[in-house]
Amino acid sequence: MKFTLSWLKDHLDTEASLDVIAETLTRIGLEVEGVEDKAAALKPYVIAKVLSAEPHPNADRLRVCSVDAGDGKPLQVVCGAPNARAGMLSVFAPPGTYVPGKDITLSVGNIRGVESRGMLCSGAELGLGDDHDGILDLAQDAPVGTPYALWAGLDDPVIEINLTPNRPDCASVLGIARDLAATGIGALKSSAEPQILGEGPCPVAVSLDVPAASGLAPHFALRFVRGVTNGASPDWMQARLRAIGLRPINALVDITNYMTFDRGRPLHVFDAAKVAGDVVVRLARAGETLKGLDGRDHALGGDMVVIADDDGVESVAGIVGGAASGCDAATTDVLIESALWNPANIAQTGRRLGVITDARYRFERGVDPASTLTGLDRATQLVLDLCGGTPTEATVAGAMPESDHAIDFPWSEVRRLAGLDLSRAEMTVTLEALGFRVSGTGDRVKVVPPSWRPDVEGNADLVEEIIRIAGLDRIEPKPLPPLAGITRPTLTLIQKRTRRAKRALASRGLMEAVTWSFIPHDDAVLFGGGGADLVLANPIASELSDMRPSLVPGLLRAAQRNADRGYPDAALFEVGQCFADDAPEGQTIRAAAVRRGSANLAGGGRHWDGTAPTVDAFQAKADALAMLAALGVPTGGLQVVAAGADWLHPGRSGTLQFGPKNQVGHFGEVHPRVMKALDLKGTLVAFEIVLDAIPAPKQKPTKTKGAAMLSDFQPVSRDFAFVVGRDVAAGEIVKAAAGAERKLVAGVEVFDVYEGAGVPEGSKSVAIAVRLQPVERTLTDAEIEAASARIVAEVGRKTGATLRG
Repeated sequence: MKFTLSWLKDHLDTEASLDVIAETLTRIGLEVEGVEDKAAALKPYVIAKVLSAEPHPNADRLRVCSVDAGDGKPLQVVCGAPNARAGMLSVFAPPGTYVPGKDITLSVGNIRGVESRGMLCSGAELGLGDDHDGILDLAQDAPVGTPYALWAGLDDPVIEINLTPNRPDCASVLGIARDLAATGIGALKSSAEPQILGEGPCPVAVSLDVPAASGLAPHFALRFVRGVTNGASPDWMQARLRAIGLRPINALVDITNYMTFDRGRPLHVFDAAKVAGDVVVRLARAGETLKGLDGRDHALGGDMVVIADDDGVESVAGIVGGAASGCDAATTDVLIESALWNPANIAQTGRRLGVITDARYRFERGVDPASTLTGLDRATQLVLDLCGGTPTEATVAGAMPESDHAIDFPWSEVRRLAGLDLSRAEMTVTLEALGFRVSGTGDRVKVVPPSWRPDVEGNADLVEEIIRIAGLDRIEPKPLPPLAGITRPTLTLIQKRTRRAKRALASRGLMEAVTWSFIPHDDAVLFGGGGADLVLANPIASELSDMRPSLVPGLLRAAQRNADRGYPDAALFEVGQCFADDAPEGQTIRAAAVRRGSANLAGGGRHWDGTAPTVDAFQAKADALAMLAALGVPTGGLQVVAAGADWLHPGRSGTLQFGPKNQVGHFGEVHPRVMKALDLKGTLVAFEIVLDAIPAPKQKPTKTKGAAMLSDFQPVSRDFAFVVGRDVAAGEIVKAAAGAERKLVAGVEVFDVYEGAGVPEGSKSVAIAVRLQPVERTLTDAEIEAASARIVAEVGRKTGATLRG
């Protein structure tokens, strides 16, 4: 919401400075986003007189001008404007001046061999418009040497506030002035609403052909004005509209725009000669379209409210008017429309049409229902003042909704909810200054919100109104009371796992990435998604059409983008939400990581010794297992099964599971089919773990950790080489060896796999190192041999393996 300081002072009698007004606005909840002071920006520009304008000796289209900037010392300026001539008054910028229209800072220049000490400026160069055909040609009574901004009336600062959706009343300069007046920095100027009696009935009838119970069009008013002259609006109105970013069009249109910002009352003016028959407010019919004043053709839907005549739709209610009935210079008779529309329907229609207008902005937040008739009268008065004409009586359909709901308000609520002690007199004055009606005495009163405050519904809203005007700085800060005892943890298991997973992956040299939660449809299909229930109805981009079923496609594309820009060895991870369907249980939290090129744990990138290997599936497996360990997940029951998800290479991937029915994730090298579909290059490995699927830890009767069991005895390591069938996984051998002597075996590692000479066809040799850790005494040779025998027997029983001779 933008407005100028002079516009504000039309409604607020104040001597407060601009800085005080801006600070007060922010303090009461109308946050000031910026103040544009053109007088300060254009301060170096002065009115100057062109004493002479001679042809440039070396350029046909240039003139060498002698300029008087008010100090009596002529300056030489080279000018290329076709209208530069002796005796004219224009705007001069001396060297050192910043020119906003050209984004340059002037210096003493030499143009085709002639020195130029400044510049004569056009309106476009000053940032005041699009006119750059020539330099500004000022009136002959303009005072030479005077700052141009002051003479031209550009010393009116523009204030922009960030308006929250619950404050439709402050979508008007009057509403902003009312709030400021309540703070005491000025007085709200009172102005009687004009009473337009009119001559005779309106010749155009109005009917509401919408269900009354729907509330789509509760109140509609129309007035006919004959004999208007539609020319340019007055300079003061054009200046204010330009200051807030609107382009003046003609007096009739400018009046409606002015009313929209001045009073928060959007209206529409039809050229009566272009309206056929009577006006009906109805729902659009199938196949109807409207060419709007915005120049676009809008296809209308059956739930959109329109204003129509005998020829069809003339306007989309509360959003955009039709070009066919728009006002122009030939307009002599007009219909002024002021109506009330349903905010939800306006918002829905505006989104479907993709139209954003100042009228829609206000109607979808809630226009003052009491302003339908008063707004019509005020707009009519402006039309009569600026365009002349003879008005008729207003024709009205529907009725203004009842809005008087009294709130039973105890004054003690201010202390209870805000912790601030205020006198009843101060609180009463505040509410009444904001337009509330307060009745009653004692501890409880009845408060009736004004019609322009649809956001005030209960006691808490009233407390907010009182406190924001009184000032939050008046609340005395007090320390919170100390808590008794130790507080219980508040983070859920999944929240803890999310944070620990991020720390664990970052500690392994992976960089955290945050990718879009929506991906292209083809990518979603590749990773098990693409269902109709996860297609976005209104995607922010055509290629971001589906909710992601996996984190991996976003990370793969991010890694490739890094490679395309010269960073081939990317190691990225992400922890976030994925979606299997649109049900709440279909949403899961996952952790995923991608390594590319030579981004190994030990470091990557090219090196002079050429020893940096490319990543492989075991790197992804190591990342996944390290993250699970950091989460405190007991991996004793974790199974690693060959072959992973469809997007992984079938021979270079695996699945992590706690039993066949609880798969928690996958790891491995990305499938060549996926690499081709996503246009990926190089070697890419990845893992993805569903954090929600990891079993929760068993509840223990105590949180106290057991004593650390650190043995004082030397561990013993024994190597075993087993010959086993080629189809037997090494993990089965490891598992069998670890289970043979649970009290002694502290670790089992595979250190060699061999196939070839000395090993039977269809078999392989798997060598493991078993670490035996005694806890009571040093093991004797006999005990070591007995344990080794049990290990060999258990591995043979579970896998069919035999010791290699």
